[in-house]
Amino acid sequence: MLELASRLVPLSILNVNRRRNEAGSVVLPPAPDHRIVVHASIATWTTCRDTGTRHLRRNGDIDIVPAGEEGGYDAAAACESLEVRLSPSLLEHVADEMGKGSAQRGLEMRHVMRDDRIVHLVNALDADNRAGGLGGSLYSEGIGIALAARLTGLSKREAKLRRGLSPAQLQRLFDFIDAHLDQPLTIEVLAREAGASSSHLRHWFKVMTGTTLHQYVMRRRVDRARFMLLESSGTASEIALDCGFAHQSHMALWMRRELGYTPRDLS
Repeated sequence: MLELASRLVPLSILNVNRRRNEAGSVVLPPAPDHRIVVHASIATWTTCRDTGTRHLRRNGDIDIVPAGEEGGYDAAAACESLEVRLSPSLLEHVADEMGKGSAQRGLEMRHVMRDDRIVHLVNALDADNRAGGLGGSLYSEGIGIALAARLTGLSKREAKLRRGLSPAQLQRLFDFIDAHLDQPLTIEVLAREAGASSSHLRHWFKVMTGTTLHQYVMRRRVDRARFMLLESSGTASEIALDCGFAHQSHMALWMRRELGYTPRDLS
């Protein structure tokens, strides 16, 4: 680490800012630095300004906003975040020292990703900042180097080579499906939410859960329809649409397939 630091371009003191975000639009305007934004509140429902998808943003979830790009989301409630800025020159220099190719010297936009190492480094910087910067510039620069090294390893190319889906990816996918059962859930939408290619998601979801994505979605729709038929006063047609089925007969078909009976048998 010290040998690497001695060969780096001069660095400004790395700092972390704690942001208090009110409910509504949280906008991160374009900036000359890369930004690492870590959610520092209880779970908060947000809508991504870039993709339009809804996320349950948990403590420790990370957004990566590359230099020159705008980030942000619409928050359902007030929340806090920790924001760290890294200069592009630092990231490029660390990538050079690590022997990475040019494709791995930049960053791509990331939404609500999980990485415990990044969160640990950001929290360490925040703790030092709240203590009055006792670690000094060498400490903050060391954290900057560690963050740059970690981000360099998160290139799009390397992400595609990872095997399987992480527990965090699966849980985020499950939460997203449950929150959007009344909407079209195409493989493209689900792959974007999971941060994987369509083919990668299809293959590894089946390997890791024992069922296809389509089967899983339809089973969740059947589960919700059964609950609503027993507990709500809506008509079967209304419930079918609320659960994402094309029509009442479509719901009945899948209920018979999954449960062995139809909505009529519940009345």
